[in-house]
Amino acid sequence: MATITSPGMASGLPIKEMVAQLVALERAPLTGLQSQVTKAQSKLSIYGTISSLVTTLGDAGAKLAEANAFKAVKATSSLPESIGVTVAAGTPPTGFSLEVQRLAQAQNTSSAVVPAGSGLGAGTLTITLGNWGSGSFVAGTETPVEITVEEGKDTLADIAKQINDSDAGVTATVLKDATGERLLLRSKATGAEMGFQVEAADADAGDGKDLGRLAYTGAGSPSTLTQAGLNAQLTINGVAIESATNTVKDSVAGLTFELKKVTTGPVDVSVSNDKDAMKKTVQGFVDAYNAVMDLLATTTKYDPETKVAGSLQGDSTATGLRNAIRSMMRSSTPGGEFTQLLDVGIEIKSDGKMSINSTKLDAALDKPGELGKLFGATSDDPTQRGFGLKLDAFADGLVESGGTLSNRTESLNASIKRTNKEMDKVVDRAARAETRYLAYYNAMDANVARLNSLNAYITQQITMWNRNTG
Repeated sequence: MATITSPGMASGLPIKEMVAQLVALERAPLTGLQSQVTKAQSKLSIYGTISSLVTTLGDAGAKLAEANAFKAVKATSSLPESIGVTVAAGTPPTGFSLEVQRLAQAQNTSSAVVPAGSGLGAGTLTITLGNWGSGSFVAGTETPVEITVEEGKDTLADIAKQINDSDAGVTATVLKDATGERLLLRSKATGAEMGFQVEAADADAGDGKDLGRLAYTGAGSPSTLTQAGLNAQLTINGVAIESATNTVKDSVAGLTFELKKVTTGPVDVSVSNDKDAMKKTVQGFVDAYNAVMDLLATTTKYDPETKVAGSLQGDSTATGLRNAIRSMMRSSTPGGEFTQLLDVGIEIKSDGKMSINSTKLDAALDKPGELGKLFGATSDDPTQRGFGLKLDAFADGLVESGGTLSNRTESLNASIKRTNKEMDKVVDRAARAETRYLAYYNAMDANVARLNSLNAYITQQITMWNRNTG
């Protein structure tokens, strides 16, 4: 009997091609299913962006509802190179006249000159922070710091390192020149109360060395005072005050003055409402609204000229979301002079875009208290709350679990999962069909081969019989 070595060899049929065509028919549904998955994934991506933009819109609403949203103020100095000023939100508009008679200074001392690299001997330096007052030293509340100097580690560089590594409240620097070295000490902080004295105890007064050259205990000390620790002196509206630092806080509530130079005359400082900052907050809300609504408009429209539909065209969730956001923008907040966005110049044009009527908004910004009510009024009744609070809650409700956007995302994910499973089934059915078709046609081909073999045998026998009887 003949052996089949290739499908269709005996029958002459293109079995592989036939089976491939039949399997292609079995796999045909995959095209439609894959298209469904692609469309669902596109929608899922768009809804992810929508959710992000809705969250941004809610955050913009929350920012409008903040207590200081419409209490932004700015402070200006007529001579900022001499006096800088910063102001806290909510500070009432006001004005002051300042003069700086003296800047705060840190105490500085310089030791006597010693030969470069020489040792000063073992002993102890005690550094105490305090106030020199009228010449006598009054120790402060900080615990004095002792610097123990050891033989062999007693150069000015060694001692400076020990001081800088300690918590003595001073910094040490070695100054070198042609005559030798000096130890310069400086308070870490300015002000009269941050002065210091240095007491020296020489461990061996007879060794020819003298750690005492670093001492400073007032006039006549081996070390000299190069700058006394001083408080800043200034006047505010003619009233004299002092400050331990050149950053003057809380002398006037809400204001911080940065003293940079002594002045030769009055410097005017003013505090006024910062309308630009408040407008920026409002503009942030308008931009957030337009961003989400532009995306919804683009993805839900149908272009009759190109006959191209947006990915969410006909999507009821997207359409419903647009309507819900529009309705939210028309909501009212009772209890104040302003009850709607339109009252303060925030308008929605015929093209659906939100814009700002600058004239109306400027007028509204002159009444920051009323604006605060419109956006941030609190109430146990959600319908009575300020627009900003309502918008924030509205956005949260859309994106949180169980919300419209969350549910739509879950629905799309579930649809993709179901379709992928259906595609797996189609692939599995096609694979099983291929095995079945190949088995069927191979069996048929084998039968044809057997018949062909039998036919050849019979033909041979007839031929031989004819020869024998001829």
